[in-house]
Amino acid sequence: MPASVKIFASPSSWIESAAVDQCHQVAAFDGMLHVAGMPDLHPGKGAPIGAAMTSTVLHPFLVGSDIGCGIAVFPVGLKRPVPEKLAARFPDLDEPVDPGAALPLGHTNGFGTVGRGNHFVELARVDAVLDESHATRLGLAKGDLVLIVHSGSRGLGERILRAHTELHGAGPAPDPSRYLEEHDAAVRWGSLNRRMLAVRVAHALGAELGEPLVDECHNSVTVTDGGYLHRKGAARGDGRDVLIAGTRGTHSYLVATHAGAEAGFSVAHGAGRKMSRADAVRRGKAKHTVDELRRTPVGSLVVCGDRQLLFEEAPTAYKRIEQVIGDLTAHGLATPVVTTIPLVTYKTAALPRVRR
Repeated sequence: MPASVKIFASPSSWIESAAVDQCHQVAAFDGMLHVAGMPDLHPGKGAPIGAAMTSTVLHPFLVGSDIGCGIAVFPVGLKRPVPEKLAARFPDLDEPVDPGAALPLGHTNGFGTVGRGNHFVELARVDAVLDESHATRLGLAKGDLVLIVHSGSRGLGERILRAHTELHGAGPAPDPSRYLEEHDAAVRWGSLNRRMLAVRVAHALGAELGEPLVDECHNSVTVTDGGYLHRKGAARGDGRDVLIAGTRGTHSYLVATHAGAEAGFSVAHGAGRKMSRADAVRRGKAKHTVDELRRTPVGSLVVCGDRQLLFEEAPTAYKRIEQVIGDLTAHGLATPVVTTIPLVTYKTAALPRVRR
């Protein structure tokens, strides 16, 4: 009998039927107990994105290839931030750096790089404080600057998943302990990479960098009583502080979480796509120029030398972040603490790079 499925979204939320169908398809996997869809739910490659999935057996396929992908938030000290000047000072985060020390599983490829797709590094400002006492405990006040870093394990997670699928396809892990050992290493790698990205950007901007206020991955699996909790595009919501990303042209929300078992102890990880990348490019080119996409409706700047990616990741390709946060709040999964507004969002180097 298939596992139970619950979608934590209101009737007015944009949830594609294909994403709900994927939740029910996953619910029929071996050993599945429960599937929780978040309000940012959207279709993925064979499995839904924005879901927490509990099972008695471990399914690497449900974690996906970017194990350890997540979002970290770092406080930064910077006097008189001028977006135009700061955008020109961002380093080339497509070029890796020497880690200077051993990394988990000896994986050094791409260390210090942000990656493509929806990954980014953003200098943002706290725009509104919504929960004064919690913001004070975090040391945040209106006007403070933060670096938001969204990146993953830069090929390591893909290597781990490929080794599994070449032998077992989309089936469960025959040796869960071995997979978990490599998985945990990829999660550590992703966290180290986010810290390196923050260090690189802070150094280039001449900013003081604080310890991370938030660092939560949203592609992972954890051991539970009698089973495994898989998260694909879902952040841990068991009392942690989580940054739920909007888009490069909208607010993001830092929230305090209190999700229960029915939600897989999880919350959304972002606004969630409402258009495929192909649709975003087709519709975007009919409405916007490249220059228009490099300055957002909120006045922030986007550093991105890849024109295709500019259209793929346009703010209009995503759901309304306010709707996602409203659904989480209405279902008792999270409480908004502060909003942030972007000043500069880095996607790729501003100019084409010459490969040597």
